[in-house]
Amino acid sequence: MYFREAEIPIDIHTGKLQDWLISRRHVKKDWQKYILPVREKINSAIQDMPVHEGIAKLLSGTHINYFHCLKIIDILKETEADSKNLFGRYGSQRMKDWQEISKLYERDNLYLAEAASILVRNVNYEVPSLKKQIAKFEQLQTECDKKIADYTKKESTSQSEFNNVCKQIGISGDKIKNELVEKLKELPDMYDKICSKIVGLNPAIDLYVLFTKCIINEQQSQFCLPLIKYIAENGNTTVYEWSFGEPPLSIEPDPIQIELDVEENRDNQIDFGDDAIDFGETQLNSEDAIDFGDADLQNEEIDWGGIELENAEKNGSIENIDVNMSLEESGIVVEGGGNMGGVAKGNDALTLLDNPKTRTLFIDQLMELEAFLKMRMYEISADTQYNTFSSLQDLPIESTESVASMLDLVQVSIGQMMEKKINHLHNIKHSPRYVDTLAAQLKQKVTISKKMNSQIDLTKQKKIEAHDQAKSIFPILNLIIDKTKELQYEIEADISKKYNGRPVNLMGGIKSL
Repeated sequence: MYFREAEIPIDIHTGKLQDWLISRRHVKKDWQKYILPVREKINSAIQDMPVHEGIAKLLSGTHINYFHCLKIIDILKETEADSKNLFGRYGSQRMKDWQEISKLYERDNLYLAEAASILVRNVNYEVPSLKKQIAKFEQLQTECDKKIADYTKKESTSQSEFNNVCKQIGISGDKIKNELVEKLKELPDMYDKICSKIVGLNPAIDLYVLFTKCIINEQQSQFCLPLIKYIAENGNTTVYEWSFGEPPLSIEPDPIQIELDVEENRDNQIDFGDDAIDFGETQLNSEDAIDFGDADLQNEEIDWGGIELENAEKNGSIENIDVNMSLEESGIVVEGGGNMGGVAKGNDALTLLDNPKTRTLFIDQLMELEAFLKMRMYEISADTQYNTFSSLQDLPIESTESVASMLDLVQVSIGQMMEKKINHLHNIKHSPRYVDTLAAQLKQKVTISKKMNSQIDLTKQKKIEAHDQAKSIFPILNLIIDKTKELQYEIEADISKKYNGRPVNLMGGIKSL
């Protein structure tokens, strides 16, 4: 099958279009130096243009080329029709300027070289650059979404941690230190609640004491779980009473050394006033001096109530003085020996569950009892050859349910003692540094939450700005693509005319973008 020459297409790669035009001698190599005068004339002619919608559309969004000049001339044929003379020439300077520009373009196919240059620049640089900017702003929006999600998670975590700690302690978190100090008043009630359940541990305590007596000896069993047994019998007494076996006459606990913040403590400060205190100090004259009755003390003797020791010695009556006068008759009160009538101060004034040392000892003994009951539960439930209790005839036989009930009560007591609220309040009362640390941590979580909120607002604003910038580039990109496609078709058509209408295809042009 044979094709006519006019039907054979001419395929030209867009990137090599200028080289192709130069190699086919359609344009000169030094065409660029001839284009500058043409551009100057276009800039001058464009200053004086009639008001026309078509011209305004041609001049928007693209570089003016030869094909635009031809369209401008067609429009001027309508607007400048009145200046046409009998010979068909136009007397309008506008028409003359643009006709001259078109002739300069047509010389040595200068217009074709410039059009090819514009097409290559748009395809290789302008359009990809705008697309990269849009992709950059879209990527920025995606990153903003990720940051917003990350900031939201951190803000939620910080706020949740703050709320959890405040909920554990039972404060609102508005005035942290004041509320923490106020919560210390609840500690005695909490300890009393724990002590009320210690009485229920007596069966477990008796079982453990009996086990110790059988395994070791009866003397050692007396020292088994002493603090738990004492609290179960006497309650949460002071350390003084636990140590000396008798309650103190008075309790003088050490004051809680917690410095509140200035802003929080401002309303609680005592107003001593600013006025100076008048002590009534007036200058006394010699006449107004206070009379202490010692004016003639040197010359007078002290009156001892008529007792004359010298006469008593001479008369021998000094031996008749009764020196065995009773303390009641003399009015002198002597305190009893030992700790009777003592005052509980410092750590001795604290209760057993409040004192750090006895508190730790109490928890240790509870865990010791728990370990014993767990081992007993294992020996009862597991079918083992070696059973410690089976070899002890003096021990009662307990059921699994009874031991499990004892174990539950012990674990409940341990859980109450290890409760986070009690631990926080205990540490707050006995460590001022702990108060500062806890308050600083809570305030830091609030600060982080606020900072994350501000970062979220800032990131959302950045996302909106990136979206608006990308949105503003889209019309410019679409306009350049449309103009470039139009220019590509015009170049293909112009080259086709030079080859007797053969079809021309610019490969890798704007159509492939």
